[in-house]
Amino acid sequence: MAHYFVSFTQLRQQPTILVDSTGLGATLVLAHWRGAATPEPLRDDTSAGSVLRALHAPATPGLEAAAVSANHFDVDGFVGVWSLLHPEAALRHEALLRLTATLGDFRELDWNNPLSEQALKLVCWLNAKEKELFYPPFGAPAVRRREDEASADKFEWFLPAFGAILENPDLGRAEWEPEYNRMRAARAIMQSSATHYTRYPDIGLIVVHTPEPLPYYALFGPTAGFDIVLSCYSGQRYELEYKYTTWIDLESRPTLPRLPLDGLAARLNALETSARRWTFDPVTDTGPLLRLSGKGLNKAQRYADPDQRPIYASSISAEVAEQEVVAFFKQRYAAIRPKRYWSWAEIRETGVNAVAL
Repeated sequence: MAHYFVSFTQLRQQPTILVDSTGLGATLVLAHWRGAATPEPLRDDTSAGSVLRALHAPATPGLEAAAVSANHFDVDGFVGVWSLLHPEAALRHEALLRLTATLGDFRELDWNNPLSEQALKLVCWLNAKEKELFYPPFGAPAVRRREDEASADKFEWFLPAFGAILENPDLGRAEWEPEYNRMRAARAIMQSSATHYTRYPDIGLIVVHTPEPLPYYALFGPTAGFDIVLSCYSGQRYELEYKYTTWIDLESRPTLPRLPLDGLAARLNALETSARRWTFDPVTDTGPLLRLSGKGLNKAQRYADPDQRPIYASSISAEVAEQEVVAFFKQRYAAIRPKRYWSWAEIRETGVNAVAL
């Protein structure tokens, strides 16, 4: 059966497959969101991955619904929707589309994969055209529209245009090349002697020491398998972030639950002698940041690359900052075991109990 896209606002008007979203009334949900009703055999790290699994299982109940929708536009969700509308091409390019969705959502890319350059070009093209023609991610409020309604315009433009770029990325070179070159330059820094890493696999933390803030696609590129990133830049500038891998139901490996960062912020504030204070986002944010405060960042600014926002100098040395972060998570995670499919209720309860220890 041929599928077609409908706006999320039309979800209940016909049998509809919902991608990278949750909502009442869907015939079939293909999403990696925590608690989403994705059929167990179709669970995947990305929502696009669940779609591709479904295409390999055409007898999946609900897949016969013709309409397809999503409540927002991003790379992963778009790849999933496009794949349902173009199943033969999607399966032919399955490995590339999986890489593209992973890069778009988790900012992770295995540079040794022979398809990595193509995936980067596709994501850069999607990002560039999105900003040129519409609004940046989480920017719907700026255009005074709800994301679930405004994002339909993006789908309507990208769905017929993407296939040609997938088959021949050079058709979109003028759009993807500036960001692509920026990412390659940043990757070179990440792979140089100026950057070094310290890994703490028992707490899911990787510490990245590099001179200046970098775009996420480079910064998070080598962080696969880790869920917390402490970025340490020259001049005693730091940011700590829970990756998106702990906001969704990750299928490929167990994870530790997110913990509230108020205790860590309090400890750092006790050590901080500058005029700034350490602030943090709640665990339910898609990518909670802990950082020295300046002018408050909105969601679009927090989602943007680290080199696109100010990161302030701390009075705390890099060595002490790392020690405090490691000590906090080792103590709080000591009695917690990784698992798959944490519910938000379990995450909140675990956070309370970890503080009480």
